[in-house]
Amino acid sequence: MSSLASRSLRQAARTAVRALPKAQAAPFSLLAARAAVASRATPTPSTTFTRGVKTLDFAGEKEVVYERSDWPLPKLQEYFKNDTLALIGYGSQGHGQGLNARDNGLNVIVGVRKDGESWRQAMEDGWVPGETLFPIEEAINRGTIIMNLLSDAAQSMTWPEISPLITKGKTLYFSHGFSVVFKEDTKVIPPTDVDVILVAPKGSGRTVRTLFKEGRGINSSIAIFQDVTGQAKEKAIALGVGIGSGYMYETTFEKEVYSDLYGERGVLMGGIQGMFLAQYKVLRANGHSPSEAFNETVEEATQSLFPLIGQYGMDYMYGACSTTARRGALDWAPVFEKANLPVFEKLYQSVKDGTETRKSLEFNSRKTYREDLAKELEEINNQEIWRAGKTVRSLRPDHKEEGQ
Repeated sequence: MSSLASRSLRQAARTAVRALPKAQAAPFSLLAARAAVASRATPTPSTTFTRGVKTLDFAGEKEVVYERSDWPLPKLQEYFKNDTLALIGYGSQGHGQGLNARDNGLNVIVGVRKDGESWRQAMEDGWVPGETLFPIEEAINRGTIIMNLLSDAAQSMTWPEISPLITKGKTLYFSHGFSVVFKEDTKVIPPTDVDVILVAPKGSGRTVRTLFKEGRGINSSIAIFQDVTGQAKEKAIALGVGIGSGYMYETTFEKEVYSDLYGERGVLMGGIQGMFLAQYKVLRANGHSPSEAFNETVEEATQSLFPLIGQYGMDYMYGACSTTARRGALDWAPVFEKANLPVFEKLYQSVKDGTETRKSLEFNSRKTYREDLAKELEEINNQEIWRAGKTVRSLRPDHKEEGQ
């Protein structure tokens, strides 16, 4: 689609969404509005929308939750009508957040190294050189809200060049507190005359995009590091909606980065890989076949039990299992808790004292970073558990060729 046609469609969608009643204008993206344009939907008179800010009880502690229904598209677009979101970096989060904000009708431009891989990927997604795609310095100069979505190591390496461009009146936005919280190691010290805010989606950039397209929206954390204008919090909430959040929870830069680094190394990624591998190895050592060991370790967890936890909670999952499974799980859960608690305490301390930060910066700043990473990932790929998994996955009814 040509850039002119794209702008025309975007303008038509904006017009359509503003003509919809506010109760209908709450759809999460212009995707719904574009469908309305295509079907020549007839607008109806305006009605008042319901505020989405609410205080909820989380296990006895009250927290305020912000939700997208408080920012229907006309209000969101009006709020940012004089702003240009300059999205620096086009990795996983840059891709997801940028496309979502663009579909929400906001003025977004992308800044990456010209003619590099990210530049090529951005062009494939419809960003136009000289119109919505620029070298990093030019994008920052054009932007009013600078969304620094470079990798943590890249933020540290590029800060000396980027910092002077973050001038008074701009807003500096992050999706991870890493660089600012560990400034002694990263040397990322924000200017004192700009708002510094954070919106951290609780998932990968691809999930941010997928949930947005499904009309659901991802959970996100918001935080304020520096409020110069007095509007930083409102701006963070609005941007959270703009980039595809469904619900937002308030935190601090420090707590966001501590919990994020801790969780990734723990049950989200590091811990689960270690647990899977240990259980699989014991099964194989006791004569179980690769398919049986994988099915009992990974397949049943990811395809049957873990979805139940996500949808209904741990107690529901226990209740849905056989009496024998339930009894054994209840008996052994405290054993695993006791064994793992010292490991998790050591992990959290390693995050808090900066040890994990220094390890990450050292590794991710190597000239051989990509080669070294590829070697480690290939080692996991070649582990028997995951080679067996490829065959098991190929038998699923909804299987698609890997890489599609």
